[in-house]
Amino acid sequence: MTRINYSSASPEGYKAFGNVYGYLQKSGLPTELIDLVYLRVSQINGCAFCIDMHSRDLIGLGVSVEKLVLVPVWHDAGNVFTRRERVALAWAETVTHVAQTGVPDADYAAVVAEFSEKELSDLTYAIGLMNAFNRFGVAFRSTPAAAEKA
Repeated sequence: MTRINYSSASPEGYKAFGNVYGYLQKSGLPTELIDLVYLRVSQINGCAFCIDMHSRDLIGLGVSVEKLVLVPVWHDAGNVFTRRERVALAWAETVTHVAQTGVPDADYAAVVAEFSEKELSDLTYAIGLMNAFNRFGVAFRSTPAAAEKA
């Protein structure tokens, strides 16, 4: 069944989310870090459109395929990911799974040791934004670029 194109159906709502996305690009957090978090959140939520898009974005930034394929298992990938990336990915997972985790104090302590208050706020905005976009992508079956080319 074909589903609606939410961005066309509600362009002002889509623009509002886009404004948050634009802010995050200028927030001071490295683009690669944000895109790694976007990718991990999208993997957790099973959003094919976003997984495809953020994988392509990371490749475009020069991230190696070896690193890209290890994102789902970053915790077992040794030094492939920097400490800052590992902390951000852990935070992304605990916040995305908030209903199960309750975001424990230990997770919070780990992230505040690595990120300033502004960085942590912006990182959490990025996680929340991607969780929202994933829900749109899954609910409306947004087609990944790879599928359109097939």
